[in-house]
Amino acid sequence: MNAPRSAPPPPRLPQGWALIIDDHPLFCDALELTLKSVADFKEVATTDCLESALARLEGHPPPALILLDLNLPDVSGLDGLMRLKRRAEKSPIVIVSSMTDNSIINGAIVAGASGFVPKHSRRSVFRDAITHIAAGGVYKPSGYVEGAASDQSDETLSRLSSLTNQQARILELICEGKLNKQIAYDLTIAETTVKAHVTAIMRKLGVQSRTQAVLVAQDAKFASVLPSSD
Repeated sequence: MNAPRSAPPPPRLPQGWALIIDDHPLFCDALELTLKSVADFKEVATTDCLESALARLEGHPPPALILLDLNLPDVSGLDGLMRLKRRAEKSPIVIVSSMTDNSIINGAIVAGASGFVPKHSRRSVFRDAITHIAAGGVYKPSGYVEGAASDQSDETLSRLSSLTNQQARILELICEGKLNKQIAYDLTIAETTVKAHVTAIMRKLGVQSRTQAVLVAQDAKFASVLPSSD
């Protein structure tokens, strides 16, 4: 008679805490229980918007894992992922979303996500994803087709993801129509510093003007493929 099979050991990520960012309280609770069950996290923090998550990261060691919803009250699409990745560059970020279109999954991975798990997934899928990420891989869900997204979209997201925090903030202000002098005042830096950042931004984005930089930033938000709620 065969001995009963024992449960697999929990996947090993660096010791620390986990952060869940989702504006659905019940789903946050479910994700917290899932992480504590499949990965043995002792401390799991939850926030309902990106700004709260960024504030939670201040003064704390980087999380061992971040689970992120794409659509939040204060941000939508991959812009939130890129902002979070710049703030917590050493933390693996897993997108947990009901949106499973190939272009969205591919865009999330290009923008820096360590994995993508559909919201309807079982706990075993989360275990598999965390195990894969802990081994240094990038987790892609069942049904994902490699190379389904456009090379141009990939290139745009890759370029935007390369911006530093300060460059990304300056690009946001450029998108609001502010001039260098106004940006310098808002960020309390010299106007010459702003000009240097603008030059670096345009070089990284492969554009020749501020207007082109704005268009690149707007196109990358995926507003046309993401619904108003998740």
